[in-house]
Amino acid sequence: MKIDVGYVAELARLELTDEEKAVFQPQLENIVKYVEKISSVDVEGVEPMMHGRPLVNAFREDAVRPSMDREDALGNAPARVGEEFLLPKIVEGAES
Repeated sequence: MKIDVGYVAELARLELTDEEKAVFQPQLENIVKYVEKISSVDVEGVEPMMHGRPLVNAFREDAVRPSMDREDALGNAPARVGEEFLLPKIVEGAES
């Protein structure tokens, strides 16, 4: 099956040079051949699936737990203002 890469580029609203079309034409043909090859595989009796392996929800139950003490969290801060970390300004031109 021959697919015109120029036509596909037009559909995608891409402007390709003749050199780019020459590069992409064989690549597109190879992709189409590969899809045709995959399409020929017998999948009779194979259940459709989203992933090759079963997925398990790894989220934990949302529960309130004790958190780190504020003073422990701020204990190693190089600088702080009250109960907050003090960080250097990293965006030039930003107003404080």
